[in-house]
Amino acid sequence: MENPTRLFDFPRYQASHCRLDKAMVRKTDGQWQAISSETYLDQADSISRALLRLGVKANDKIALISMTNRTEWSIMDTGILQVGAQNVPIYPTISEDDYAYILNHSEASYCFVSCTEVLEKVEAIRKDVSGLKAVYSFDEIQGCPNWKELLESGADPSNQEDVQARMDAVQPKDLATLIYTSGTTGRPKGVMLSHENIVSNVLASKERVPFEYGGTALSFLPVCHIFERMILYLYQYCGISIYYAEGLESISDNLKEVKPNVMTVVPRLLEKVYDKIIAKGADLTGIKKALFFWAVDLGLKFEPYGANGGWYEFRLKLARKIIFKKWVEGLGGNLETMVSGSAALQPRLARIFAAAGIPVMEGYGLTETSPVISVNDQRNGGWKIGSVGRVISGVEVQIAADGEILCKGPNVMMGYYKDPEKTAEVIQNGYFHTGDIGELDTDGFLRITDRKKEMFKTSGGKYVAPQLLENRMKQSRFIEQVMVIGEGEKMPAAFIQPNFEFLAEWAKRHEIPSGSPEEMVADPRVAERIQQEVDLANSHFGNWEKIKQFRLTPDTWSVDGGHLTPTMKLRRKIIKEKYRDLYKDIYGH
Repeated sequence: MENPTRLFDFPRYQASHCRLDKAMVRKTDGQWQAISSETYLDQADSISRALLRLGVKANDKIALISMTNRTEWSIMDTGILQVGAQNVPIYPTISEDDYAYILNHSEASYCFVSCTEVLEKVEAIRKDVSGLKAVYSFDEIQGCPNWKELLESGADPSNQEDVQARMDAVQPKDLATLIYTSGTTGRPKGVMLSHENIVSNVLASKERVPFEYGGTALSFLPVCHIFERMILYLYQYCGISIYYAEGLESISDNLKEVKPNVMTVVPRLLEKVYDKIIAKGADLTGIKKALFFWAVDLGLKFEPYGANGGWYEFRLKLARKIIFKKWVEGLGGNLETMVSGSAALQPRLARIFAAAGIPVMEGYGLTETSPVISVNDQRNGGWKIGSVGRVISGVEVQIAADGEILCKGPNVMMGYYKDPEKTAEVIQNGYFHTGDIGELDTDGFLRITDRKKEMFKTSGGKYVAPQLLENRMKQSRFIEQVMVIGEGEKMPAAFIQPNFEFLAEWAKRHEIPSGSPEEMVADPRVAERIQQEVDLANSHFGNWEKIKQFRLTPDTWSVDGGHLTPTMKLRRKIIKEKYRDLYKDIYGH
């Protein structure tokens, strides 16, 4: 078989070029259950045959909503695409209102849910969704048809020729999926991605990753997000066994059980891992503690390709032997590469994990670009900490006069579903306007400096780039989340959600009674300590940009609380509204 041109070609390519006994593995009833490349294809074909028997037509939309990544999701994905229908993945954690909006807007005819929790949300809005014919579940749920009914109904191969005819009719430029982006404002937009959009991104990304046939990956980032989904196709293409993590709370157990070579991460996860390791180090005593923090300090100065010289490399070798090897073991012992996306990676995290021998390759992209625009590559001098790597092949990036990153290539979306106006706003002369501000350095590495829409002017007419300030402040272990405010005001200020876990440890070390989050944020000693962190961050910025005041918030910012989008971006309008009293307290109005 030639190189894949449509998404359902990837499992077929795997079966003929790099077959696996453990193509996909999921834990059921405490046991890891594997299916081979052939079983994966057989089950996908069964689903396709069953969908035809249900009367699914080309271009019908089928929604998938799963709380965790699982084998069934990938089988359904391939089964849907093979009959020329489109997969509409939906974030499980969004509101019922958004469920109803997406199911109606996409005109989904069928919906597949993972579990009772998702089913209840769908059932709550079902009367408001006109075109939905049936809802199936992956888990066994009383009163809800199970997806295995389709496997059984598709077991009869007598209409396989019809499936083949549907597959043959699918062209690379045809629509493959609608992905609704969790807008930080307004209704979600349905991003239309074709087979070619995503396939081209998989093939170009393959050149940047050292994935080898027979490797093992742990998948836990939401597969409804294009980043993880594209990576799953890439794993299939490279012949890598995919183990689906049970969920975020089981991640450290799963790492030890699976011992993956590779996984995708978001900076938030790395921050949590790092904080846990540091907390353990802080509990050590004497020489062990001194050695631990010597290694950490050394790691925070890491530069790729031995740029710090022989004496540094000698000490690093020593630190890896006595301290960092335990970090590697804690992440399964075999992890060679982590690929990071979705938000800016703190350079200190990039340095410390690289020093430990588990390099993090940061990339950049958007749902609208399928998603990768650029990514670092440890090989051939393709890695620069603080950058998002070089632009992938086949994709062109230009920096507009105002600094906005523009992207052109086969990865750029077909447009927003049923919204030609918004499409015309972002795609002009073939270039997609990312809304991000950035620069290309002399070596061709791309750096992201801010979100265009989030920059604001103070009343003095000075521009402030909030993300630069926020990223700098989040390097502090005291600060979990931060939002810079001050549009039209005389000075920038910030709302800060402290890292309550770390704060409790700090309080214990300083014999300060640590009460509830409300009591912590009201304690002047806490405010004084966080002021030191803000002052340190401020030292990197011009006088007009410095954070002159801040207020601490007692609640943890979350997706459920409305502070964050499902991809962990700040919902700035909502946060400002939630803390209106704190805003008034800062600015006096």
